[in-house]
Amino acid sequence: MTYNKITAPILSEIKQIIGNEYVVTDTADLERYSHDETEDLRYYPEVVVKPQTPAEISALLKVCNQYLIPVTPRGAGTGLSGGSLPVMGGLVLAMERFNKVLNVDEENLQATVEPGVITEEFMNQVAAKGLFYPIDPASKGSCFIGGNIAHGSGGPRVVKYGTIREYILNLEVVLPSGEIIWTGANTLKYASGYNLTQLFIGSEGTLGVITKAVVKLIPAPTADALMMASFNSNEAACVAVSAIFRAGIVPSTLEFMERKGVQWVIDKDGLSFDMKPEDAAFLLIEVDGTNVNVIFDECEKINAVLEQHGCTNVLFAESAAQKEELWRIRRTMGVSVKSNSVYKEEDTVVPRAALPQLIKGIKQIGSSYGFESVCYGHAGDGNLHVNIVKANMSDADWNTKLKDGIREIFELTVSLGGTLSGEHGIGFVQKDFMPIKYSPVHFELWRGIKQVFDKNHILNPSKIFNS
Repeated sequence: MTYNKITAPILSEIKQIIGNEYVVTDTADLERYSHDETEDLRYYPEVVVKPQTPAEISALLKVCNQYLIPVTPRGAGTGLSGGSLPVMGGLVLAMERFNKVLNVDEENLQATVEPGVITEEFMNQVAAKGLFYPIDPASKGSCFIGGNIAHGSGGPRVVKYGTIREYILNLEVVLPSGEIIWTGANTLKYASGYNLTQLFIGSEGTLGVITKAVVKLIPAPTADALMMASFNSNEAACVAVSAIFRAGIVPSTLEFMERKGVQWVIDKDGLSFDMKPEDAAFLLIEVDGTNVNVIFDECEKINAVLEQHGCTNVLFAESAAQKEELWRIRRTMGVSVKSNSVYKEEDTVVPRAALPQLIKGIKQIGSSYGFESVCYGHAGDGNLHVNIVKANMSDADWNTKLKDGIREIFELTVSLGGTLSGEHGIGFVQKDFMPIKYSPVHFELWRGIKQVFDKNHILNPSKIFNS
């Protein structure tokens, strides 16, 4: 696809729509919008606009469609797949002014939110009403709900409460043509034709721009218990994961962490967590609910399962402060890994019983290529984040051979019944690996869907697959 540059007359039209104050053209100011949290990639847009209404977005998209200007919707820029990188230049739609919780319907357990609302702020706002929105990615303190929807984001509580797909009832969307539609209905059931709401979740801004979301809420759990279990090998910890569920228990979270990742968090943040020499891996397990006795009974059952599967020690958090300390280890692990070395993070997901084979294979692949890896993630739903650390690889091998190693990791993942991403999305950096999992028929169907929604291919081009 051949796109056009934003000329002075086109820029004038853009400013007439949105006003000079919300149009960014200075190179220094554009830098912020040239990257996300994906490695060190930089792609500069020509112009950034900051709309505040669906009507403004509609008018902007009509202009860009007319002149064949590529448009990249952008949330908070916390993505890990390059989904918001303006790789073709053009216009970035920065959604930061869409930052209102429009309504919390306590009778129907729903809320209507704009896409620029910070996830944790929304969680806190509904929690004050005794309600619960369980989708909490690691970047919840800075990421936007719209970006979460666009990437199918998850987090630790997916294992008990389900993915973001279970919590988005309806979406207001501006199509590339400028038309504004609602994708469905504010109902818990939907059997009225194709489910466009589900189609937009995970579409990474390639089909339309989300401007409102109707979100399902649930009553908040009133109590929880947290434990950290230690193991003398990665595989032993991963075997225990599936065993907990087979025992009839569904924790609210079940997180896996390798020793090196924990050590790096301790070193970076000065946490007072005592690791034994034999500790190679850890499971962070939370159980929640409304009945303390039931919670403690389930913890005892989990403890019995852990003992049967080689657990060397279990630490029960005895206070809110200790719970926060343990959660801080897990939530800051990505930042700690990034601060220690050149790295690249991959987002694998397999059926959880296959986790032992996955992590064993990842280590073998790393050894054959000369890189190390620090693995952690949402073990309860089979989602393992693989942080590849440069370690002893030469610059030349890192730049030329690493991709082959990553390909082998994804081939292993697919062979175990998994796929390329559980929650980070495909975006720009993973799309070359998509043929490992998907056939030419899949690509034909995807391209057909894209063509129906975006005939000029202006919206977030070069993402997920090459159109």
